[in-house]
Amino acid sequence: MTTLTTTCRCGAVQLTMSGEPVVQLYCHCDDCRAAHGGAYVAGAIWPAASVQASGGALAEVRISRTPRMRCAACATHLFSEIPIVGMRSVNAWLLPEGAFKPQMHVQCQHAVLPVVDALPHFKAFPPAFGGSDERVGW
Repeated sequence: MTTLTTTCRCGAVQLTMSGEPVVQLYCHCDDCRAAHGGAYVAGAIWPAASVQASGGALAEVRISRTPRMRCAACATHLFSEIPIVGMRSVNAWLLPEGAFKPQMHVQCQHAVLPVVDALPHFKAFPPAFGGSDERVGW
């Protein structure tokens, strides 16, 4: 079984992820954009039980609907809770070099900065995640 570890920017909180992520993606939804102050977010999604935080305290931030956990000391975004499906979306920018292997872009209907690359760009979510195969073309 694969195990990855990472920390927040100040090193107070350590995240340990066990097993392989279910999916790795870029999300362009309005909630992610507002919470991160960026055009899109890089996320690596694991079952919630596979992502463990240790060390320092966590602080929850909720901009609109998604609970997002940050280090209480340095405010680094660590992961988002996706409770409806029992998953956690880990901030992929914190993963060890080479561990983030994005497979798609989702929620492109909300994109403010189109990203032209070889990955599929789903208007909402792909069929495997309860959506359709509808895509956007940039």
